[in-house]
Amino acid sequence: MAYVFAATRTPFGKFNGSLADQRPDDLAATVISSLVGKTGLDASLIEDTVWGCANQAGEDNRNVGRMGLLLAGLPTSVPATTVNRLCGSSLDAAIIGSRAIDTGDADLVLTGGVESMTRAPWVLPKPSRAFPAGNETLVSTTLGWRLVNERMPKEWTVSLGEANEQLQERFGISRERQDAFAARSHQLAAAAWESGFYDDLVTPVGDLTRDEGIRANSTTETLGGLKPVFRKDGTITAGNASPLNDGASAVLLGSEKAAASIGSDPIARIAGRGVFALDPQDFGFAPVEAANRALASAGIAWGDVGAVELNEAFAVQSLACVDAWKIDPEIVNVKGGAIAIGHPLGASGGRLIGTLAAVLKEKKQRYGVAAICIGVGQALALVLENTELEGGAH
Repeated sequence: MAYVFAATRTPFGKFNGSLADQRPDDLAATVISSLVGKTGLDASLIEDTVWGCANQAGEDNRNVGRMGLLLAGLPTSVPATTVNRLCGSSLDAAIIGSRAIDTGDADLVLTGGVESMTRAPWVLPKPSRAFPAGNETLVSTTLGWRLVNERMPKEWTVSLGEANEQLQERFGISRERQDAFAARSHQLAAAAWESGFYDDLVTPVGDLTRDEGIRANSTTETLGGLKPVFRKDGTITAGNASPLNDGASAVLLGSEKAAASIGSDPIARIAGRGVFALDPQDFGFAPVEAANRALASAGIAWGDVGAVELNEAFAVQSLACVDAWKIDPEIVNVKGGAIAIGHPLGASGGRLIGTLAAVLKEKKQRYGVAAICIGVGQALALVLENTELEGGAH
């Protein structure tokens, strides 16, 4: 069985904010160094590294996971691979690492992810023939579709925002509900920081010690004054969607016997995993079935779940998922979510795992779900079991 032994992340910086001068491989190195130092682990015992990154078009190219651990000063004997499942990349990294442990291929696996959306480059496609006479256009790799194959159906390649406006129409989720959900995210994130909840989960980077985008004074009314972004008469605004961000996260996974090497007990067990895919434009709703499959894998039901960390790509898709699960919304993102904290694509999954494990411990809940929607119509989910309550009645 695979266990979570430790987790950390950087504060998440705004686009062009305090982390803008930090290369993604350096951000990766920061959390890797912090996690190794935090645990006192002999890094030479790490048998593999699985790292997530969605872009991989600039300074994060050429296997940024390997680059990060080398920059962190880990022994050159520690291997690494970098995986790309867009927004779910670091959650995918943890799933892959946990499978290696479950099958006995490894006892100790470092996982995590990184994204600098600020430093994501513009790209220029090569012409099919040399020296074309016309002009070429630089394409931003920060977010969304780029260099789209013209054989792709147009309905699949709409913007992420337009896709979620379609979701809003499908489920009739009002602008007011979306703004209220977003305001709650900011208020809970601010309260969590003030209470000290994140102090042991976050590694400062330079002068940045807290997530940069949290607005504690957000209300439904103030967010209601923002203009729609994707449709003139739409409901999605800059206030009820996740922003562009920079950051990194790391999660140390191990088998039960790895505790002796690490020198500490695990904080959670990975009890179930789920993956699901549907039409690309419906990606925001994909966590519904991914989480259901993760619960089935764990052998439990929603009634057993005491906490949920759902990545808030958009308020509307988050609400659609919570409604479909028919769960108490008060157990969802109790320490704030991505609308407030931020969503540096390749790093968000690791954030969900670290936060969920800590919430389960604080709330004395046995089971929790971490779920994330993924562009181009996918989602991933994990079930964590609180090791302090492992094996008890549920």
